[in-house]
Amino acid sequence: MDEKTCASCHADQAAAFSKSHHAKAMALADDETVRGDFDNSRFEHDGVVTTFTRRDGRFFVNTEDADGGEGEFEVKYTFAYEPLQQYLVEIGGGRLQALDIAWDTARRQWFWLGDGTPAKPGSTYHWTGPFYRWNRTCIDCHSTDPQAKFQPQTNEYKSTYVATSIGCQSCHGPGAKHVASARSGNASSSMPNTSLPKVDAGICFACHARRTRLLDGYQPGKPFLDYFSPALLRPDLYFPDGQILDEVFEYGSFQQSKMARAGVTCLDCHRPHDAGLKAEGNALCTQCHAETRPERFTDQDPSGLFDTPAHTPHQAGSTGAQCVNCHMPERTYMKVDPRRDHSFVIPRPDLSATLGTPNACTTCHVDRTNDWAAEKMDNWYGTQWRKRASIADAFTGAANGDGAAVEALRDLVGDQTQAGIVRGSAIAAMSGTGGADITADIQTAATDADPLVRLGAAEAAGNIPPEQRLDAIGKLLGDQTRAVRVAAANVLAGTPPHLFGDQQVNFEAAVADLRAYVETNADVAETQSSYGFFLFARQRTAEAEAAFRRAISLDPTLEAMRINLAEFYRATGQNDRSEQTYAEAIGMAPERADLRYGHALSLVRNQALAEAITELAEAVRLDPQNSRYKTTLAVALDSAGRTEEALDRLDGWAAGGDADVIGLALQYSLELRRLPEALRHAEDLARLRPEDQQISGLIGQLKQAINGK
Repeated sequence: MDEKTCASCHADQAAAFSKSHHAKAMALADDETVRGDFDNSRFEHDGVVTTFTRRDGRFFVNTEDADGGEGEFEVKYTFAYEPLQQYLVEIGGGRLQALDIAWDTARRQWFWLGDGTPAKPGSTYHWTGPFYRWNRTCIDCHSTDPQAKFQPQTNEYKSTYVATSIGCQSCHGPGAKHVASARSGNASSSMPNTSLPKVDAGICFACHARRTRLLDGYQPGKPFLDYFSPALLRPDLYFPDGQILDEVFEYGSFQQSKMARAGVTCLDCHRPHDAGLKAEGNALCTQCHAETRPERFTDQDPSGLFDTPAHTPHQAGSTGAQCVNCHMPERTYMKVDPRRDHSFVIPRPDLSATLGTPNACTTCHVDRTNDWAAEKMDNWYGTQWRKRASIADAFTGAANGDGAAVEALRDLVGDQTQAGIVRGSAIAAMSGTGGADITADIQTAATDADPLVRLGAAEAAGNIPPEQRLDAIGKLLGDQTRAVRVAAANVLAGTPPHLFGDQQVNFEAAVADLRAYVETNADVAETQSSYGFFLFARQRTAEAEAAFRRAISLDPTLEAMRINLAEFYRATGQNDRSEQTYAEAIGMAPERADLRYGHALSLVRNQALAEAITELAEAVRLDPQNSRYKTTLAVALDSAGRTEEALDRLDGWAAGGDADVIGLALQYSLELRRLPEALRHAEDLARLRPEDQQISGLIGQLKQAINGK
């Protein structure tokens, strides 16, 4: 249905929406929509020169192409409106690519979106690669009813949309029946039956979330978790206290907040059509946080005097007195785009000092220390704020692999006052700490009422012994939430079919959900490669190999896809093909230490020890802090009869204080009867492992042997 039809009855809403950034999310490139300087302007970064020109009302970019040469591309669409605008160009095969040079609308200048060393032409993170592909990465959220329509047979796209940018039907769903009802004359003027679903926060989160798409066709009113699987509070995405780290949008942080648990939604703060704020400044927050408790919140009490210097200790109306600056600190993404944290945290400079988490105090007072900020808060509020419960210590311990964090995480999982995303993240984090048996914890979490906790349980089960997984999460195969079913099916892939019993039907249904997810992401290399592991676990090796190869064809320069294929070949006893695949990956990324290490192991399996030693030495050179690479190289040297050389290397590395390195140096010192060196290494090891009585005894024997001479 043509979006313009809506405005004939809903003129006020259409007028408000036309002013929003949503309405300008994507547009045909013309003189009205293009904001960048295309008047023969020039931009250079890292030796790459790009020029921007216009001819006959059309816009062109001359820049580095996928082959490393120079190409001219016509801008077909603008992408976003402010604080930056990108531009989409066609490169063949139906692919629309977003240029990685964007226009800063505030400073009115071009800038490069990348960091560090520019990606190689044609590779994953080059502007011509999959990461910048509109059809794959951006299509869901910048147009109305977008359909990628990837063609796996030809590796091309035939993408479509109802409207170029976000429109009425993006949030209200297909409007044809609604319009037909309105035009029929049968409906009353109040139109009680609109034929449109009620808009809820799910429609916002469908785009404003770091999530994986499980199925096409999401519409308002449908369960968010049946179409998307959101990222939990992983350490690469969130700080340990839950504040935003990577670009995660709003879902994951807002779900942590007390406001979300109280029933507050996006539309309590944002106007629905122009997406602006419902009130300016602190008036937005004092809609609820007023002297009198709002009637809406019968179970919560957000009342109080907050918009006063007594609460903020900053002058009324000042920057420091604004609620959002303390409780929704900003973090900048894409170099110029500040986003506010929606977890509504209370500043904790004490945790910043010990755990490295950010806090609003020193984010604003950049010339001050965390200790200064903590002392200020002590003076203002007393010291009780330091005792406020925080998730930060538990998640910090989990990120560091500290087994002692298990109890703190277990407490979080069982704490019903915590948000579901926190509890689900805690059970997932518990499984990564190692050591403690948490199968019973996972089994309990799998029965939780909150689907995000059950999702965390399904993910956690991937880290317990395979024979324990079915008992722990088998019931999740029949879960009412698709995201949970897909996660459970993936984890239970290796379970022998005869063990499923009465769960077999549920497993097959969950596998169908998993296949639908794989088909929905048919152009995503990582998804296809993951499916390869699933198929391999089901002993469908030919299909698994095809999936791994399909992943490589989708993104030939993504080294991880070749690593996965190489490891598949290793696991199936095809050592020659494993070694060859590793060699191909190294050809594309020679500076990756993990590739060198994997290649070395494949060479060892092929009994090419000399070549393996060369690769291991290269891995150590590229990643000199990795003790596993060092010890493996030393073992390889010893196996080649070069034990003296192995020990000399270990002696040089032992100063780093790594117990594994020192232990191996001790072993070889003893083998070579270099007793003074053995004594030195034994004493170093004793300092690292004071409880080890065997080392203490060895030290005594070595001293006696040395002195006896």
